[in-house]
Amino acid sequence: MKRVLTAVILIPLVVLALFRAPLWLFTVLVLGVALLAAKEYFDIAEKTGYRPMRGLGYIFLFSIFMVSYVGGKLFMDVHHPQQPVPVETAASIAVLLIVFSPFILLIAGMSRDPLSQALSDCASSFLLLPYVGASLASIVLVRSGSNGALFLLVLMLLVWAGDIAAYYVGRAIGKNKLAPRISPGKTWEGAIASAIGATLVALLLLHNLQVIYDFFARIHLIYPTSGTVLSTMTASLTPVSIAIAFAVCVNVAAQFGDLAESMLKRGAGLKDSGALLPGHGGVLDRIDALLFAFPVGWLFYFTVLGRYFRAVAKA
Repeated sequence: MKRVLTAVILIPLVVLALFRAPLWLFTVLVLGVALLAAKEYFDIAEKTGYRPMRGLGYIFLFSIFMVSYVGGKLFMDVHHPQQPVPVETAASIAVLLIVFSPFILLIAGMSRDPLSQALSDCASSFLLLPYVGASLASIVLVRSGSNGALFLLVLMLLVWAGDIAAYYVGRAIGKNKLAPRISPGKTWEGAIASAIGATLVALLLLHNLQVIYDFFARIHLIYPTSGTVLSTMTASLTPVSIAIAFAVCVNVAAQFGDLAESMLKRGAGLKDSGALLPGHGGVLDRIDALLFAFPVGWLFYFTVLGRYFRAVAKA
């Protein structure tokens, strides 16, 4: 019951933030999730025997989001020129912090005692940047693109559909263990069902993208500019090959994300990453699959799939 209630509360809030929050607020909200996930990651690292540098980790995490926010603003300005971004100087400093983060961590590691733990402490601290920071910050850039919120919703629905398919098929007919050392409950049958489920959902959603767009416009989640609709390429059927490749790549990444977090927890002797979300465990437990799926989604959006989400004026 707690699990269902938490989902009922969180999902509408996620949808509202995706579509209606201004970019600065959206960035702050995602940063908040990232900080909570970072705290749980550091807790896991400490349970494993490492001593991560929390303060520097949080500073680097904030820097990544600063850069992502400015990049998102500049990306929006390409299509809709606005006022100059007033935080470009701060973003430049943030870029320097990110670039030099390994060296900063190594310098900080010189104070570690014993020195035999310096390398592992620095490495576990640095891993936070790509694992949590870059992954979650990437959705700020996608969100700033044309109908980026709609794309992110489609991506998350694929991940959730795959997770549901894996759970029920795995329980019903799962016999062959996928990774017994890491997650004994996962089976190959569930993993295959997850990929199939995600692919079917992708074909359904991308085929009906115009209908979904129009529905969100009618309920005022999307406010298109006067006479603006999805392009004719979007209104037509997205190529099946692209839809399948997108779904499979996102699904495989999501399953690896789930396994990666399970590996970290099992290595630390933990069942859940935290207890913040009733019935769901911690924040990392809820976004583990998304942490691997978001970078894949970012790659697809900015290479082949984003064109099908662009908005153009009606003729």
